[in-house]
Formats: sequence, C-alpha cells, structure tokens
Amino acid sequence: MIAFASRTGNVRYVASQLNVPIVEIAPQLRITEPFILFTYTDALGAVPASVEAFMRDNSAHCVGIFASGNQNFGHDFFARAGDVLAATYHVPLLKKIDVRGTKADYEHMKQLYNDLMKVGYIQ
Repeated sequence: MIAFASRTGNVRYVASQLNVPIVEIAPQLRITEPFILFTYTDALGAVPASVEAFMRDNSAHCVGIFASGNQNFGHDFFARAGDVLAATYHVPLLKKIDVRGTKADYEHMKQLYNDLMKVGYIQ
C-alpha cells in the first residue's frame, strides 16, 4: 500500500495513476502493515505537519518514501521532505519526482513498488 499526503492534488493524481492500493493520510490513521509513504514538500524543503504527525505514529511500518517537489526551488530544496523523513526515520528514499512527474516516473514508481512486493516488504 501507498499512504500519501497531497495539498494541491499533484501527489493524489500521481498516486491514482500507479494502479496500486493507496490511502490518503488523515488524522488518527493507523497502518499496521508495511507501506510506502508518498509526500509533497512544503515551503522551502519542509516536511508537512500532517505527514510528520502521521510518521510519528506509523513509521515502524514504513518501508520506503516517494517525495514530490518543485525543481524551481533548487537542488537543495527539491523534494527535501523525502530526505528529511528518510534520515529521521531511517527509511530509504526511493524516488523524487518534480511536481506531477512523468509517465516514466510512474512506471519507475510502480516497478519499485512491485519489487518491494516480490521480496515481501509490502502487500
């Protein structure tokens, strides 16, 4: 499963294109099975507050992170929420995408998801 947070709809759109089980992060959501987190990046590289709260309660089951950002903010800030979360929770950052990404990004994300399924990390 992919647990996602989307402020502008970009991450929601990309998640819907992957044809895998998805759930949108909401207050009090608890996930008790392995999942991939998919987050946007707030402001200049910040982790969204709702994602931080979600990860405090669910990080034990997170097996990887996808992050969306905007390359117009520069290399240091591009999808930085993924970097911060990966370092904080010791979870691999699997992929960064620019805004809505491309079809090639979607295919790569699906492949990463399927690879984790094959080795039993996610269902």
